[in-house]
Amino acid sequence: MTAEVTHQLRSDARDNRVRILAVARAAFAADGLDVPIREIARRAQVGVATVYRHFPTKEALFAAAFAEAMATCSTIVEEGLAAADPWRGFCLVIEKLMAVHALDRGFSRAFTSRLPQAVDFFTQDRDRSLRLILELVRRAKETGELRSDLVLEDLVMALMANEGIRAESSELRAAASRRFAALMIQSFRANPVAEPLPPAVRLPLSAH
Repeated sequence: MTAEVTHQLRSDARDNRVRILAVARAAFAADGLDVPIREIARRAQVGVATVYRHFPTKEALFAAAFAEAMATCSTIVEEGLAAADPWRGFCLVIEKLMAVHALDRGFSRAFTSRLPQAVDFFTQDRDRSLRLILELVRRAKETGELRSDLVLEDLVMALMANEGIRAESSELRAAASRRFAALMIQSFRANPVAEPLPPAVRLPLSAH
């Protein structure tokens, strides 16, 4: 086998892996973790064996599909917790988490869903991030800036609503998410201040 052929095979394998991961993210977002590997292979236009060659189990595929987004979220929460001003740290976490979730609906749905024990790797990282957010919430409440009756479920509900944003492009979805995050931050504040919001985004209306 020539070096050129070997290089082409490696390139094809990389392309297959990228395509499988992209399809898996979309499939998990639409159908949950129950979507069959065979269906993911069909949508990715590869054989089932090709999927298993890259990802021996469905859980391994799930882990790879959302590993980067989960790591990004963990970093965001740690950055917010390290902020000198807990309220500003809280705002940073809301803004950045919503941005990540708006651009990856599959990850957002996974983050806010009850998942099987088989995906411990994901739930452990997520639960650690949620515990850190709770600590940040506690600190922000102590400053008097964050309303005292806010609970974790309020933040999860905001993330779920943010995931539902529909727009014609990722840029518009991100812009709409920025405005929604600003609205949420104002509602979370103990004494809301009417600050200017980011520009509004025209979103498509659906009858469904």
